[in-house]
Amino acid sequence: MDPVLLIFIIVTIGVLFLAVFFSFVPIGLWISAMAAGVKVGLFNLVGMRIRRVIPARIINPLIKATKAGLELDTNQLESHYLAGGNVDRVVNALIAAQRADIDLPFSRGAAIDLAGRDVLTAVQMSVNPKVIETPIIAAVAKDGIELKAKAKVTVRANIDRLVGGAGEETIIARVGEGIVTTIGSATSHSDVLENPDNISKTVLARSLDSGTAFQILSIDIADIDVGKNIGAQLQTDQAEADKRIAQAKAEERRAMAVAKEQEMKAMVQEMRAKVVEAEADVPKALATALREGNMGAMDFYNMQNIMADTQMRETIGKVTKGPEKDNKK
Repeated sequence: MDPVLLIFIIVTIGVLFLAVFFSFVPIGLWISAMAAGVKVGLFNLVGMRIRRVIPARIINPLIKATKAGLELDTNQLESHYLAGGNVDRVVNALIAAQRADIDLPFSRGAAIDLAGRDVLTAVQMSVNPKVIETPIIAAVAKDGIELKAKAKVTVRANIDRLVGGAGEETIIARVGEGIVTTIGSATSHSDVLENPDNISKTVLARSLDSGTAFQILSIDIADIDVGKNIGAQLQTDQAEADKRIAQAKAEERRAMAVAKEQEMKAMVQEMRAKVVEAEADVPKALATALREGNMGAMDFYNMQNIMADTQMRETIGKVTKGPEKDNKK
C-alpha cells in the first residue's frame, strides 16, 4: 500500500475519533467547571450522556449555585432534571431567595417547580408584592340600588403554601363574594358611597387568603359607581306579571261565559225544535181522535173557535200596545 495513502487513512480515522470523542465527552464543560471550583469528574459527565442527560443543563446551574454560595451536588440537579423539572429556574430562585433572606431549601423549590408553578416568580412576589385587579363587581344594597365596584388586591406569595394552595382566581372570587356581601348588607347605597373603605375593612377581616398560595396585604376599592334601581325594576316587572295573570284569568272567564251562552242557545234551539215537532203532531192527534170517535165534530169546531178567538185577542193586544209605546216615547 502506498505510504501516503496509509498516512491519509490514519489521519482521517484519528480526526473522526477525536470528533466523536469531544462530541460525546464535554471536555470544554469539564474545564469550565474545574475553573469555577466545581468538582465534577469527567466520567461523571460521560455518565450523564449515557443517562440521556444534557450535561450543560446540570453543570451551568451548578456553577451559578457554587458561585452564589449554595451547596448543591450533581445528583440533586440531575434527579430534578430527570423528573421533568427546570433546573436553571430552580437554581435562580434559590439564589434570589438567599439574597432576599427567604428560607427556601432545594427540595421545596424543586417541589414547587414540579407542581407547575413558577418558583422564581413566587420568590420575586415575596419580595415585590403583586397587585391583582378584580373585574367590575355588581351588588345591590337593601334600598334596591345597584352599585358597581372594582377593587385592587395586593398579594404576596406564600412560599409554604405554593404546593397545593389555590391561585389568583380563588382570591378574585373570594374578594368579589366579600364585596357583594358587604354591599348587600348595607341599609342604603349612600352609606357605601360615603365610606367605601368599610368594604375593604370588612372584606379584609374575612381571612380570604386561607388555603391559597398568597397572603393578602391590602384590599383597596379603586372605583365604585351607581347602577340601576333594581328594586324599582323588580317591582315593575312584578306588576307587569300580575297584570298579565289578571288578563289571562279575565280572558278565561270570558271564554267560559261565551261557551255557556253557546250552550244555552243550543238548548233553546233544541227546545224550539221539540215544540215545532210537537205542533206538527197536533193535527195528526186530532185526526186520530176524530177517526177513532174520541172527539166529535162539534168539539173540533169549538176548539177551532177557541183557537181563533185566542189568536184574535193576541192580535188586538199587539195593536193596542203599539200606540201606548209611541206615546211613552
